[in-house]
Amino acid sequence: MNAANAGIARIGQTAGIVTARGDRGVATGVATEVATAGVGETERAKGERAAVTDAALDGDAARESSAAHARLVSHYHELAELSGSLAHEIKNPLSVIRMNMDLLAEDLAEAETPRERRARARIAMVHEQCARLENLLNDFLKFARVRALDLVPGNLNEHLVAVLRLFEVPAHEAGVRILPHLDNELPSVMLDGETIRAALVNLVKNALEATPAGGALTAITRITRSGVALDLIDTGVGMDERTALHMFDTFFSTKDGGSGLGLHIARKIIEAHGGRISVQSDIGRGTKFTLEFPTPRRI
Repeated sequence: MNAANAGIARIGQTAGIVTARGDRGVATGVATEVATAGVGETERAKGERAAVTDAALDGDAARESSAAHARLVSHYHELAELSGSLAHEIKNPLSVIRMNMDLLAEDLAEAETPRERRARARIAMVHEQCARLENLLNDFLKFARVRALDLVPGNLNEHLVAVLRLFEVPAHEAGVRILPHLDNELPSVMLDGETIRAALVNLVKNALEATPAGGALTAITRITRSGVALDLIDTGVGMDERTALHMFDTFFSTKDGGSGLGLHIARKIIEAHGGRISVQSDIGRGTKFTLEFPTPRRI
């Protein structure tokens, strides 16, 4: 092989080496791009799986919350039906007893002897206890009548204002100021107008009765992270820890002749709306009730 041919051969070999190296560079670049793309797809897949998992967890939590609320409403309905049936069964014979007591009282209206006067006093005692039982039964019947809830989107402010207006005159006569501070931007919540007003009437009535002349009842509505809230704050006598712990219990009352059902029914109504009620109180300073209602879940 002459020098020229040897030079050409070396040039060819060099070109082959360069070409081979170039091919390896291209192959390496392609492999890197494929690997990078694979990593990106893996990360996206992980993100998608995480999103699906979070959505599934949210769905499970929503279903669990919905099922718990359904059980609570069902329990509320059962108690209401039982209360109504029991009240009717007791009220009929009680009316007969009271009617006969009235007739006996008429017969002894002009009692002269000590024995007749004692009999008339006992009749008056029986009559008084019959009246107390009738008031208790009427509370049972109120509970029964509000058992069927018709929940529709509503504004809590409107129902609160309607209730506060009912007490304007008696509050003024008692020397108690009613101070509403309402958030006009409240979102709608699911409410049954009749029953929620019944609960508010009970709470406002209790607050006014506990507040002496010169005091005030402040009503505040506000937006919360999960819905809306109402604070009813009075400057009344307050209550001790035992009373605060048991005030929502059935038949628990600190009032003479109280049925002990008013606050219990109010709590059941609020819970049947998917809400909750809490209380804070200091003796001699007043009491604060807080009602919270969730906003409807968006579909």
